[in-house]
Amino acid sequence: MPRISSLFIMLILCLSVTTRAFTPRDYRDALEKSILFFEGQRSGRLPRNRQLNWRGDSGLSDGVSYHVDLVGGYYDAGDNVKFGLPMAFTTTMLSWSVIEFGDSMHDQLSNAKDAVRWGTDYLLKAAATPGTLYVQVGDPNLDHKCWERPEDMDTPRTVYKVSTQNPGSEVAAETAAALAAASIYRGSYSDSLNSVVCPFYCSYSGMNFCGVQHGFIKLRAIPRTCHTFSPMDFLQERVQEFQAYKAHADNFICSLIPGTNEYQAQYSPGGLLIKQSDSNLQYVTTTSFLLLAYAKYLGSNGDITSCGSSVITAKKLISLAKQQVDYILGNNPAKMSYMVGFGNKYPLHIHHRGSSLPSTHTHPARIGCNDGFQYLNSGSPNPNVLVGAILGGPDSGDGFSDDRNNYRQSEPATYINAPFVGAAAFFAAENAGYW
Repeated sequence: MPRISSLFIMLILCLSVTTRAFTPRDYRDALEKSILFFEGQRSGRLPRNRQLNWRGDSGLSDGVSYHVDLVGGYYDAGDNVKFGLPMAFTTTMLSWSVIEFGDSMHDQLSNAKDAVRWGTDYLLKAAATPGTLYVQVGDPNLDHKCWERPEDMDTPRTVYKVSTQNPGSEVAAETAAALAAASIYRGSYSDSLNSVVCPFYCSYSGMNFCGVQHGFIKLRAIPRTCHTFSPMDFLQERVQEFQAYKAHADNFICSLIPGTNEYQAQYSPGGLLIKQSDSNLQYVTTTSFLLLAYAKYLGSNGDITSCGSSVITAKKLISLAKQQVDYILGNNPAKMSYMVGFGNKYPLHIHHRGSSLPSTHTHPARIGCNDGFQYLNSGSPNPNVLVGAILGGPDSGDGFSDDRNNYRQSEPATYINAPFVGAAAFFAAENAGYW
């Protein structure tokens, strides 16, 4: 009998440790690391004050043979290609994270802005030629035949572009969205330049932010009317437009909430939102950000979301987002953090060239295209820790294989991390629990 009691007590103690609630300090740690990850993805000439010192300069001649400067930007995942669409989306989400939750980033705000700027500086270069947008550097098929550090890469740095003759609407639109979002700074221009703009064109009521696009809320800055311009038809049109946006947003939100008539989402036994088997956490981080942004809107406006007969409050949305964020950070059946470098247990064999190969500091000699595969197939942990990287994550049954060759689960990506930056900032706030 005493033996059973002892085992029972040990089980309770074990559960209390492994399922502990994260504190604002934990979320601040996750926020710092989620931003630091972007240093590991940088292409171009790196600044001296970088923290991930195992990375070096790379891609310094990108675009030269095409008579255009395309040095800089981000490698999107574990390879050495610069894809324009995910880079633009990443920049949009980083910007939006700062706009919505920058007040909660504290000492990480400047680092988050640096991450945004690294993306926008490149996108401005890519859009510098009238009528042309450069959308990719590197041949992915040839790049994927090699396993080499960005600092060593010798695969063709082929440049691809869209133009008026060869359009690419989605990548052009996302690039425009990224640059627009990055340009938004809080504060009224009539406050900054009061002596020269008032009383001529003062802004008396600031800016509204609304809009839904592609199933996710998007920021759009709509200047409210100055005292000189106040047509009622303009206001009525904006009200109708907002109601349409809110209806779309509510439909999406309701599809995520178990028990509602509109519920369509799938969750793993451990509570993780499941969208698809490949790199599923990209959908989890984006949805978590959306839930928090919408909850912020509901909370500030005293509003609710109606899902048929069910009433969904801001607190409910935050609770669902927290469940997803906490799962990523280690409150899951495997008790593993899917953010590299966070917590006591996280994946050690991630699908990432620079992380898995010896750095140029420890191995100055060049490692050729085929020579790198010995490191890809090695059972040893990655020698360089890509701190803050969020991986593709577990499958629909909460299963995860810490295997470098299992890129569907073990590869990180900028577009997984970018929305998480905002979500982590929200929960890092000391008053995050007031909802």
